[in-house]
Amino acid sequence: MMKKLNILLVVVALLALGSTMIAQDLWPAPAGADELGKKIFFENIASPDRIACATCHAPRTGFTGPIAGINKKGAVYPGAIPQRFGNRKPPSANYVTVGPLFDYDPVEGLFFGGTFWDGRATGWKLGNPAADQAQGPFLNPVEHNNAGPAAVLAQIAKSKKMSRLWESVWGEPISYSTPEEVNLNYDRVGVSIAAYEASEEVNPYTSKFDYVMAGQATFTAQEQEGWDLFQDEEKANCIACHMPPDFTDFTYDNLGIPPNPDNPFYKMDQVFLDDGSPINPLGPNWIDYGLAEFLTKLATSDDWRDLPYTTDQLKSMTSAEIMLLVDENKGKHKVSTLRNVDMRPGNGFTKAYGHNGYFKSLEEITHFYNTRDVEPWPAPEVPETINDSELGDLGLTLQEERAIVAFMKTLTDGYVPTAAPAALPAGKGLALKVTGPNPFNPSTHFDYTLMEAADVRLEVYNVLGQKVATLASGHHAPGVYRADFSARDLPSGIYLMLLQNGREKVTAKVTLIK
Repeated sequence: MMKKLNILLVVVALLALGSTMIAQDLWPAPAGADELGKKIFFENIASPDRIACATCHAPRTGFTGPIAGINKKGAVYPGAIPQRFGNRKPPSANYVTVGPLFDYDPVEGLFFGGTFWDGRATGWKLGNPAADQAQGPFLNPVEHNNAGPAAVLAQIAKSKKMSRLWESVWGEPISYSTPEEVNLNYDRVGVSIAAYEASEEVNPYTSKFDYVMAGQATFTAQEQEGWDLFQDEEKANCIACHMPPDFTDFTYDNLGIPPNPDNPFYKMDQVFLDDGSPINPLGPNWIDYGLAEFLTKLATSDDWRDLPYTTDQLKSMTSAEIMLLVDENKGKHKVSTLRNVDMRPGNGFTKAYGHNGYFKSLEEITHFYNTRDVEPWPAPEVPETINDSELGDLGLTLQEERAIVAFMKTLTDGYVPTAAPAALPAGKGLALKVTGPNPFNPSTHFDYTLMEAADVRLEVYNVLGQKVATLASGHHAPGVYRADFSARDLPSGIYLMLLQNGREKVTAKVTLIK
């Protein structure tokens, strides 16, 4: 099924403000929360204290699994108790905060938003899926294995650096002596980690692709061929699901990936939790139904309907209506971002791809997309709902596959364009900075700098590439200028500002929330 979901509507809920006092107090996060969140992210807060968030989400691999030996096999990482394993490979934690709340589009018949591979971190509690997600692993007995939120807060409080920073950010010492304090401060933990994951350090937009789009670099012939194929509706058409700027459409899909026989979760019927129950009672008979499992939980419980950010569309659906959608969503998993899909310590380092880590290289998963239905691949784990309209028999040559891989490698952050001076990495004679509110409603402003006299244009584009406004045009003397942007008549979404002088281009991004 072709995905025509309008990305502008998808991102409406990006940083939506809620109506309850607690929600308003927490998100958007206060100044300094990103620094606090970073410290929590890299601290071993577990029982026993053997792992941190960064153990499975390391910067050097694009905030996913950093151990090549694990990636080569099951791709699932052990928890604080090393005999215990979950069921999927670690999803990337970069560019995750740009996604919307978990929701349903009745026109397209598609669920979108949320995070985790199965969408269960909805954002309905704290206003951003990444904040909800950050709370989960600490309490999961197959991951950090903490006894409860108070145990997490106690470990943070033991660190003098974190406790001092906590008081600076949240305006009061960390406390957990009452249930109310525990709930509030554990929510602050989630929001702090999400603030770090939303920071420029995690989402810098410094890939070669970004510099090419800004006019500061040029694709090689092979990379350009790959980008052309990526966009071509008659060829690869990757852009149908992996849309710029974040290279995902935030939906869920069943690619027909085979089960990973090395997944340690199949052996978790022989490993037990503290209450004596097996981690995976089904053992080797377990099937990963992904999104459908989460939808089943929604259909059999109503607690989520009262959360502060639950979307109106989901609230309007009865449990029976949700249950009717379970079967068609079996085997679907999150369409992940392609940003940093090839980030790794070296060319010999193995990364795993797919929700279960079945694929061990970009070349392998690209070949699967191209040939799933025409070469003897193993059978899909969930055959009933596989996407057979957008992949499986693309008819690409091996040369074209290699070109697409070459393009995807340009999405790795940290690219340094040879022509860009260190003082002004975004352009030699131009600079553009958002100086007004961001997110904003209905107006914001920008400062732009010219190092020399030039004819310049400052234009605004939506994520579909359509120009929606021209903020400045004409000859400018050297200096600093301010431009106001009113979006009173525009829909919510992400907007790109493009400043150019005929030789150079620089960009900035803002989010409109109404």
